Amino acid sequence: MNRHLLDIDSYTVDDVRRVCELAAMPLDELGLRYQRKGVACFFEKPSARTRNSTEVAVVQMGGHPVYIGPTELGIDTRESAEDVIRTLACYHDAFCGRVYDHTVLERMAAVDQIPVVNLLSDQAHPTQAIADVLTMIDEFGSLDGRVVTYVGDSNNVTRSLALAVGALGGVMRVGSPPGYQFDELQLDRLRVNDVDITSSDRLEDVLPGSDVVYTDAWISMGDEHEAADRLQAFEGRRVDAAMMEQAPEAIFMHCLPAHRGEEVTDEVLDGPNSRIWPQAANRLASIRGILAFIAESKA
Repeated sequence: MNRHLLDIDSYTVDDVRRVCELAAMPLDELGLRYQRKGVACFFEKPSARTRNSTEVAVVQMGGHPVYIGPTELGIDTRESAEDVIRTLACYHDAFCGRVYDHTVLERMAAVDQIPVVNLLSDQAHPTQAIADVLTMIDEFGSLDGRVVTYVGDSNNVTRSLALAVGALGGVMRVGSPPGYQFDELQLDRLRVNDVDITSSDRLEDVLPGSDVVYTDAWISMGDEHEAADRLQAFEGRRVDAAMMEQAPEAIFMHCLPAHRGEEVTDEVLDGPNSRIWPQAANRLASIRGILAFIAESKA
């Protein structure tokens, strides 16, 4: 069976730790694990960090990344998702996909022809979460007991982040307004995976004692029609210097792109506690570790 990565809980705790070990490994030790092999890189959504990091990671391990745009496959119009992955498996050793609908990746993985890696879906963003915990490991050495507080929408990024932080021994806190919080079913999923999580609409419940303050865009791709409602709902949750003073020792993280002046101020983004650029750089290490783990598991 292939080691698909649909979300962080596709892997065991030991698997996640191994991915992080491989991600931190020097290139000469990592080796050319994809020499003379192709990796399909499918993007239904535009991408900067994800596309660049994925293609470069494949090249660094000796492989050939093939970019596939949103109109080239015609999933479920020209061909079913199942037949698309069967076709691509004739040429590639892995499929990496950034899609709108998470179930497309689930259906591809169920065929089990080649490993399927989720580069972002409406439900999860595991490659980002691995980059996030790598950044925290670089900062603190370990996540054991470290408190990570997410301020904003309880979304796909939050969910994968919580799973990754929990897998490595950290504590997750989420400060989302009513209507944008995890429901009980989602919280149960996290707790089943031993994630120590607190969710509250009161920032004073979650910010004090934080080691990391993390936010994301309030209006993501596909949410533009909700812009007015979201701006109203998230009023008072912009991460600024006053908010960071509630967690004075915390570093600041953002998965990018940032809407400067909306969910975070320039002062925080560009300030001394910001780690957004090491975090962005770790997107390359993240996908390299994931693909190396997949290759290792098939060996």
